[in-house]
Amino acid sequence: DAVRRRVEDVARMVRIHHKLNNRSTKLSGGEMQRVAIGRALVRKPSIYLMDEPLSSLDAKLRADLRLELKRIQAEVGATMLYVTHDQIEAMTMADRIGILADGVLVQIGTPRT
Repeated sequence: DAVRRRVEDVARMVRIHHKLNNRSTKLSGGEMQRVAIGRALVRKPSIYLMDEPLSSLDAKLRADLRLELKRIQAEVGATMLYVTHDQIEAMTMADRIGILADGVLVQIGTPRT
């Protein structure tokens, strides 16, 4: 019962609750990405490591899920380490940004900085 409740809570959080009984072959790309995010959320880690989680999605869906991830992060309150090569994505999602060059951290600061 506890596992089922947790799955349902997370499914609501990522807005796919109505799809819980669907087969994965019946889900869109965005829905599958939400499932992947939900699978991470259900475990309640203290930090989330996301390596370009939106890179395979079209521009509209990327923009939508960018907002969703920001909302989820605020709701969950956990740290997210988010890797992206997309400057707009980094600037809109981050509280702090680290810039790597040849594997070396060369700059860290707020998006405004």
